[in-house]
Amino acid sequence: MYNKEKNKGEREKEMNEEKALVLIESEEKQEPEAGAVHPMATLLKESGGVESLQRGQILEGTIVYSSPSEILIDVGAKSEGIVGRREMSRLDADFLSELNVGDSILTYVLVPEDKNGNIILSLTRAQIEKDWRKAERLFKDQEIFESTVAGYNKGGLIARLGQVRGFVPASQIVTRKNEDLSSEEFKAQLVGETLQLKIIELDRSRNRLILSERAAVRDWRRQQKEKLLDDLHEGAVRTGIVSSLCDFGAFVDLGDADGLVHLSEISWRRVKHPSQVLKVGQEVEVYILKVDRERKRIGLSLKRLEPDPWTLVDDLYELDQLVEGTITKLLKFGAFARLQGSDIEGLIHISELSQEHITHPKEVVQEGQVLTLRIIKIESDRRRMGLSLKRVDSAEYIEQDWTSGYIEEEEAAPPQDEAIDSDSPEAPEETIEVEAASEEETIEQEAAPPQDEAIDSDSPKAPEETIKVEEASE
Repeated sequence: MYNKEKNKGEREKEMNEEKALVLIESEEKQEPEAGAVHPMATLLKESGGVESLQRGQILEGTIVYSSPSEILIDVGAKSEGIVGRREMSRLDADFLSELNVGDSILTYVLVPEDKNGNIILSLTRAQIEKDWRKAERLFKDQEIFESTVAGYNKGGLIARLGQVRGFVPASQIVTRKNEDLSSEEFKAQLVGETLQLKIIELDRSRNRLILSERAAVRDWRRQQKEKLLDDLHEGAVRTGIVSSLCDFGAFVDLGDADGLVHLSEISWRRVKHPSQVLKVGQEVEVYILKVDRERKRIGLSLKRLEPDPWTLVDDLYELDQLVEGTITKLLKFGAFARLQGSDIEGLIHISELSQEHITHPKEVVQEGQVLTLRIIKIESDRRRMGLSLKRVDSAEYIEQDWTSGYIEEEEAAPPQDEAIDSDSPEAPEETIEVEAASEEETIEQEAAPPQDEAIDSDSPKAPEETIKVEEASE
């Protein structure tokens, strides 16, 4: 008899629960705002009585009993609330396995009191309410959270915030390896992937939760950049990846933020565009040149990690020295040339390009041309070097160039009388015969002294063959 009454009571509970669920589903559109409390309940509470419950109310309770068929929860009412079998079937098995007697849990009031005086509760609806509250907090605070992609449709991706379904439009997905964001194949590959997301629109009345990966990544990088700015200091060396190139320099990804290597800081030599030295994706070591925390900017340098060539100028070069140089740039007032085997550039002023008057350097030289030049000024402290093209063959430097070995022997042979000087090695017979045969031409070209001076007693004694030739010519 007892068992029959007990079974009858359980059946009545389940019937009441089902009726409550049907009633809720039919009245969802008229459902009062969650958490709303009837004025009478407030009056009872103030008078010390038991607070009456309202449907849709969210309560925190304590589990007092748990079995595979029902869970009893103390919510502070005159009787425990019941989570029935049907409600439990909707719950995740892992979630149920973690529930223990004594645990605090959030509940949703389905039926404040059935005909048997029982309070019917829902945990799934409580979890949804809890997740909506979390979503509202995240939206208000503009916080970033992680979520796993649960699916996709024509317009974008489906991601969940707990039990609440969110939507990530294709326009809010971060591009990956130039993939077509609208392609079904691309979106299918993202299912199961964890994304960083941010709520950009929330409307509970329309059950609308719009998420953005793009906004989350942008904010995340901004946060990381602020942390990086606090850690960085001028003079430090970091490894990064070249992320982009532009006319004024190159951006390098330092992991949490990008820094700029200005065009003038890429190399000690003149660079017209970063692509002459760098390429996107290249790993480089950079020198932290400047950290502007107020403007959130990081200045980098590549050339500061290499020896400054100007510190070696005084050791490698000297005034009047002849050097090889490549014309790198033409300007109205002159041309710049880079010394061979060095990053040093000097200026050839327009007045030093030619003996004749010219109006522009392009009349004499062109970019890329390799020339022999003479150093006419060195100011290493001011990082300046003056070069000359017109003085390369100037007569005033012949003796110096000969001494320095800049002129080849056949290009600067001494006069004939010096060539046969007594202090010089004896000339071969073939040379003497050739000289004798062209004596008259040699005298005209080199302005040799008169014969009586050539054989003067103060002069070194000439070889007999030379004297005979002179007598014959008389």
